[in-house]
Amino acid sequence: MPSDTSAAHTTQRAAASRFRPPFRVTSRNHARINLALFALGLATFAMLFATQALLPDIATSYAVNPGQASWTVSAATIGLAVAVVPLSTLSERFGRRRLMTGSVAVAVVLALLLPLAPDLGTLIALRALQGAAIAGIPASAVAYLSEELPKRATVGAVGLFIAGNSVGGMSGRVLTGWVAEGFGWRAALAAVAGMALLGAVAYRLLLPPARNFTPASLRPRVALRTVGDHLARPLLLRLYLIGLLLMAAFSAVYTVIGFRLVDEPFDLSAGLVGSVFVIYLVGTGSSSVSGPLVDRLGRRGALYASIVTVTAGLLLSLVDHLALVLLALVLITAGFFAGHAVASGSVSRAATHGRAQASALYQVAYYLGASLGGTAGAAIFHQAGWSGLVAFALTALAATAAITVYATARARQLDRRALATAA
Repeated sequence: MPSDTSAAHTTQRAAASRFRPPFRVTSRNHARINLALFALGLATFAMLFATQALLPDIATSYAVNPGQASWTVSAATIGLAVAVVPLSTLSERFGRRRLMTGSVAVAVVLALLLPLAPDLGTLIALRALQGAAIAGIPASAVAYLSEELPKRATVGAVGLFIAGNSVGGMSGRVLTGWVAEGFGWRAALAAVAGMALLGAVAYRLLLPPARNFTPASLRPRVALRTVGDHLARPLLLRLYLIGLLLMAAFSAVYTVIGFRLVDEPFDLSAGLVGSVFVIYLVGTGSSSVSGPLVDRLGRRGALYASIVTVTAGLLLSLVDHLALVLLALVLITAGFFAGHAVASGSVSRAATHGRAQASALYQVAYYLGASLGGTAGAAIFHQAGWSGLVAFALTALAATAAITVYATARARQLDRRALATAA
């Protein structure tokens, strides 16, 4: 019969085998995780915004106005916003890796069907389903990183995942622009589907199995209680609003920019308009350095810097000179992706439990902002031109700044109270 000491050691070894702490992740696994989620982010955003650079062609093909064509973008982001919380709850039970794999597989199948859409209504419906399928990816990815990597590495890893998003968004738009110019917008959507398939395969081959995932209950009451806990936390609510407002401003700009550049005084071709989205690479850089930016300025300081940068870009974009408009897009893109990386990374750090649901709620707000910005921005541009769209985006940024100022004042007040109590 084993002694009490040996039995205790056996129990400790069994517990250690069931839970391997994040700080024991090897550098090789760390690199594989980053590369896998970079590839997944690339595939996800290439699909999610596949029609954005094609909106002028789609509007012409179906004889509709910019606001109606913009629904091919907004339907996908609305589908994502609606499905992200339920799918993140499933990830708590069945695992982040399994859900992300199923989600990207369904999204790629739908991407292959998009070029066959016979009318605008069918295209919009397929895009809504595709957005719902993609919903299983963002929140699960951030939760996976939070569980599998050291805390110090999480912000940087989230930044790299978002960098993959920006590369996917850029490459998808550039690819669709040039393919559409030579072969039409349907061929362009087929090309994006092929690129997304390659990214999905790379993700699946690279991502290691989860080491620290613990299945949770699927009971709806438990899930609703977790969501309620997150919504009752003022810090998380502020982060959700910041994500919504930043994305509303950014989505408005990039949904409408194609219509502006194909019109006078620029008169760019579809291929050249698509090439403008190379500027998304700026977002790759700004999001991947969000960790050092936070280390230098703090989280709220990094958000202030992002807001100022986007504001400067919006004001500069009012000038009807192509070089200045391109510079404006650089500033808008850099500021937005840095702010988004800081806000989304802060959500996973602030959540004490139910990280997938916490991240999912951020994604709901973020993609509702995308839908609001895309649809409202296109409608405003149709009625009031580019200056009207800039006014809309500046209003969203002013609200973001107000929330951040309030958060700063609140934090200082709590610090003073803590010092007074300690004294």
